Amino acid sequence: MKSKILEKLKGNEDFISGQEISKDFHMTRAAIWKYINILREEGYNIESVPSKGYRLVSLPDLLTYEEIREYLDTDFIGRNIHYFDSIDSTNKKAKEIALDEEEGTVLISEEQTDGKGRMGRDWVSPKGKGIWMTIILKPNIEPMKVPKLTLLGAAAVHKALDKMGIKTQIKWPNDILIAGKKICGILTEMSGELSMINYIIMGIGINVNLDEGDIPEELKDKASSLKISTGEEINRKELTANILNELEKLYISFKEEDNMDEVLKICRENSILLGEEVKIIRGNDIRLGKAIDIKEDGELLVKFEGDNIESIISGEVSLRGKDYSE
Repeated sequence: MKSKILEKLKGNEDFISGQEISKDFHMTRAAIWKYINILREEGYNIESVPSKGYRLVSLPDLLTYEEIREYLDTDFIGRNIHYFDSIDSTNKKAKEIALDEEEGTVLISEEQTDGKGRMGRDWVSPKGKGIWMTIILKPNIEPMKVPKLTLLGAAAVHKALDKMGIKTQIKWPNDILIAGKKICGILTEMSGELSMINYIIMGIGINVNLDEGDIPEELKDKASSLKISTGEEINRKELTANILNELEKLYISFKEEDNMDEVLKICRENSILLGEEVKIIRGNDIRLGKAIDIKEDGELLVKFEGDNIESIISGEVSLRGKDYSE
């Protein structure tokens, strides 16, 4: 009922009388007042004037379904959203509920207190300044094809940002960069058996409106935010929806046709690594090579000394371009 009242307020620029709302939703004036107060507590600026009624003055910067759905054009991704004001990790929570949720369910939190990136690295997730979300996917594919989805997520984020006029580069397989500094990371995890997938969760963390002071001192030469990079405040609602829109289009093509053509094209053309010298790090073993291509299966092709070419699998190594390190 709260959502219905909110939509009615959004659909009118002038005041709406309590009597009209009461008649439309068959509610008492006291019940309407209760929901109005709940909306105010959530950040909606609602003016109330005796004999006139209620008027929505301004909207909060929240990533609830009610706030992002006007930008959504998806069929199923993002149509069921679990919203949190604060949570330890959206990926962790997604694993707890994924089996019982529909494909395309999204978990979004305004803050993460224990966000993680690849290899267990901490991910700083300050409140109300980023996009911290996890998408639950359930494709009927072989487990060996799951690493492709990380590239798919990277391509979707790149396309969404490009749509908003923000140019980025992709660091295979899961980072989005601007001017060599990381602004987004993607963490894909799977639950499955030998030949069957139970679910896949794709965590996407984006530094959207973080200020310089929000970036830890030890990361300032490696990480940034969209606001710092562009000098402008970014509409988080629009960006969240854009990512989900682009993700669904690419995901349907992959899921139904096993088609990764557009994903690979985006990742190749906007790669920060291809054609560059890289370090392949396995524990204490460090090898120098040159990244030459991204294969159809999503693996990175690297040429080592003696023209020895090897495929690098996501999650197996850390890659470091000559002007960038994680």
